[in-house]
Amino acid sequence: MSAFTPKLGIDLGTTTTLVYVPSKGVALNEPSVVAVSEQDNKILAVGNFAKDMIGRTPDSIVAYRPMRDGVIADYRVTEAMLRYYMRKALGKWNMFKPEVMISVPAGVTSTERRAVIEAATKAGAKNAYVVKEPILAAIGAGIPIHEARGHMIVDIGGGTIDVAVISLGGIVSSTSVKCAGNRIDQAIADYIKKTFNLAIGDKTAEDIKIRVGSAVPLEEEYIMIIKGRDFLTGLPRSTDVRTNEVVKAIGRELREMIKAIRDVLQETPPELSADIIDHGITMTGGSSQLRNLPELVFRRTGVKAFLAKDAPYCVAKGTGITLNHLNTYKKSIIAKR
Repeated sequence: MSAFTPKLGIDLGTTTTLVYVPSKGVALNEPSVVAVSEQDNKILAVGNFAKDMIGRTPDSIVAYRPMRDGVIADYRVTEAMLRYYMRKALGKWNMFKPEVMISVPAGVTSTERRAVIEAATKAGAKNAYVVKEPILAAIGAGIPIHEARGHMIVDIGGGTIDVAVISLGGIVSSTSVKCAGNRIDQAIADYIKKTFNLAIGDKTAEDIKIRVGSAVPLEEEYIMIIKGRDFLTGLPRSTDVRTNEVVKAIGRELREMIKAIRDVLQETPPELSADIIDHGITMTGGSSQLRNLPELVFRRTGVKAFLAKDAPYCVAKGTGITLNHLNTYKKSIIAKR
């Protein structure tokens, strides 16, 4: 490996892709969206530009999310997206092919894993490695994963919630459930539709979640005015929505996420369970920032939970640290090419 080989860590998420450059930190943080024109199948925009087009495009332009539930759903589009992001992160004067480390969900199949490696190599990587997300999240959150101690990590993104117990650098028990941020947004949109007869877009639903959402009911509620289209008259109108309505709207999704955590706790060997009670549960990923989610986890499991520092960037930071210390973490790398 030459001294000139650049390194990139990529957190390839369902909703957001982060690119981490070991010397610089998170170099790029853009949505995993690609806009494609229908007529000639050409790729028009990637990332932020493409996300602005969602729900606002003429019929001839389609905004694709090539990742579904943390795995590649559309191979060609994913490859184009990776190429764009790798180029953008390296800068246009770079002549060397990078070494790339990419995160995959814990429950990934060998076929899905191969697809990620292939897409990265085709997009211009010299070597591509994949590591499971919970391990990267743990490394990024500063957990000493090589110790003979049990650590529980809950990584909640847009597509999946990954729950894992890590000890001695490996995953002891884990699960990956396809119920996370996007499903919460969907539940909010459905609730607004049922309750207020109002159609809102994905972006509005996400705003509601971030601004007034909570995992447990609050005494002092937040209120937000939302605008959308009335189902009956077809005209635009606005209404206000309160925190506890959102709590009610997303109850089912939260229950599914808590169940994933409980399932892993039930499979954990007793010695490690004792460690987890001592150290608590570390929560990472963008969707774990939902107000009071650690509190809900504590109420439902009896184990203290806390949000990691820079939660949305833990996996990306983990890829960077792993790249810099490939030998230390070589046990954790599940595939490379």
